[in-house]
Amino acid sequence: MTNKTHFSIAVFPGDGIGQEIMKPCVTLLEAAMARVGGVSASFEELPAGAAHFRDTGESLPEASLKRADEADAILLGAMGLPDVRYPDGTEISPQIDFRFRFGLYAGVRPVRTIAGLQPMLNNPSAHELDFVIVRESTEGLFASHGRGEIKGDEEARDTLVITRDVSQRLFDFTLALGQSRQAQGGKGRVTCVDKANVFKSFAFFRKIFDERAEAHPQLDCDHMYVDAAALNMVTRPWDLDVMVTENMFGDILSDLGAGLIGGMGYAPSADIGDDHAVFQPCHGSAPDIAGKGLANPTAMVLSGVMMLEWLGEKHDCEPALKAGKLLRGAVDAAFATGTLVTCELGGDAGTTAVFEAVMAQLVELPIQ
Repeated sequence: MTNKTHFSIAVFPGDGIGQEIMKPCVTLLEAAMARVGGVSASFEELPAGAAHFRDTGESLPEASLKRADEADAILLGAMGLPDVRYPDGTEISPQIDFRFRFGLYAGVRPVRTIAGLQPMLNNPSAHELDFVIVRESTEGLFASHGRGEIKGDEEARDTLVITRDVSQRLFDFTLALGQSRQAQGGKGRVTCVDKANVFKSFAFFRKIFDERAEAHPQLDCDHMYVDAAALNMVTRPWDLDVMVTENMFGDILSDLGAGLIGGMGYAPSADIGDDHAVFQPCHGSAPDIAGKGLANPTAMVLSGVMMLEWLGEKHDCEPALKAGKLLRGAVDAAFATGTLVTCELGGDAGTTAVFEAVMAQLVELPIQ
């Protein structure tokens, strides 16, 4: 671990609303670091995405990839446009390319309600959700990305892959997260979500989880079939703590988690490997509202908070941790009154309104 106080951030606004939510995010990150002091960052905007592919024939230029490789972290807005695709019909998705190129095996998807937002579930406990889905992000069914087979017009195949090497690192990361949350008052529960009753690959996945869990006797480690997990996320999500699962299952369940807290505009994420990490909102480029000032930047800002926390932990930088805590507190305080309602929840608070409300809290809140 190195003690570092200045960081280089590779910034990819991408497509659609990604271009609109990145600027307020970077401005708030800079303001939070300046307010705390002792930490700073350089933000370098780089080209990539569907629009770039449409205009140049490249979705992720090698020069952009090199700069991302050299950066301390990668901040990504949203990529992809429905009418811009590769010749085989698949979408432009450099965000997936990052995962494979940099070995970002741990997709961290927090599910946390924000006070002042009306939760989707009509239960008092639904107002205080706080659990995490950790999605393996380089294998599983996504191992077939760009490699699927189609035989004539009769059959198509995509192969699901589980390896011991990646699974062990995934589970060690997840168990450490569960232990960290337990130390901060969390439940100390880590659940392996699989389909081990049907597929050998998932029985193997579960076996490796059990092996790695033996090193964490202080945690309550259990299993749940993915269909039961989907049910429990709707009926009793307040009982959940940390869930770890395969790539495709995690892709689906994390969207369900976003629905529980108000929608994709409130769902941040991180894709983390041994040396690199990408931070981005769970939502897409939303071209239907691009350019209208309606985009909710909250998920982007909270992804930036996750970046500050990761940098702070990785480089033993306490000011980065404090800046992340301050900015998350500012987001919570901005929504706490219940008067800030974004378009996905039926309100008219757009990008500027959310940014200004968060900034107002950022300059007033005490630093802890």
